[in-house]
Amino acid sequence: MTAGMQRTDLVLRLPSAGPEPVPLDRALDAVVGYARGLRSLRFRSPGTPEGRWVQVPAFGWARFDARPASAGLDADVLLAEGLHGRLDEAGWQDVHDALDRVAPLVEALVARAEERPFWTLPDDELSVLAEPGTAGALLRRIGQDAGAHSGHVLAALHHRHPGLVPHLTRTTRRALLPHLEEGDSGVEAVIGRELRANADAFAELERAAAAATGDAHPTRLRLHDILLWLTTTLRLAHAEAAGRGDAR
Repeated sequence: MTAGMQRTDLVLRLPSAGPEPVPLDRALDAVVGYARGLRSLRFRSPGTPEGRWVQVPAFGWARFDARPASAGLDADVLLAEGLHGRLDEAGWQDVHDALDRVAPLVEALVARAEERPFWTLPDDELSVLAEPGTAGALLRRIGQDAGAHSGHVLAALHHRHPGLVPHLTRTTRRALLPHLEEGDSGVEAVIGRELRANADAFAELERAAAAATGDAHPTRLRLHDILLWLTTTLRLAHAEAAGRGDAR
């Protein structure tokens, strides 16, 4: 993937993902692998009752990142299912109700940000020392009110506000928790520090990932999420290999 990059000397230093810096070409391979990687699935249909093997996307890119913005709560839930899997009837209603419940908090967050992306918010916006009413306080309330399927809720909110609302799962939240500092309003403060500390590298990764995939333009907030999730779920090597395979 280095052929599509303008700055090959950059590295990502993400303590939440591990102690070693990640060269930007490897990070790009991982993102492209997340977008294009395939896995085998045994498929049966009335026409082939004996079943056959088919190749399906290994990750959620095509079902989430490459999908257009939704036009309502029902579509929001469908997008979230594309990333986190199907919900039963009760779960679907829970996510739908949670999205409706947190809507005023999201509106307040958007107003508070004043069109600034998450990674440019001042430190005070993610510190308990400046509360109440900060972006960090609102994000914490959204997480608390997201209910039993918070991953689905935050996925939908991130898709609606890709530059402002971090997408978090239980796995990535656990990886961020040890890096909290005194005064942080929540794990979102850790994400903010890592994005600011790697501003040049993430700007290049944003550009290169959009050029390499062609069907989506994920913000650095989503790219951080993808890399952290791949690392903490031990899928990074798989994604990198898939990305390198696409390059050949």
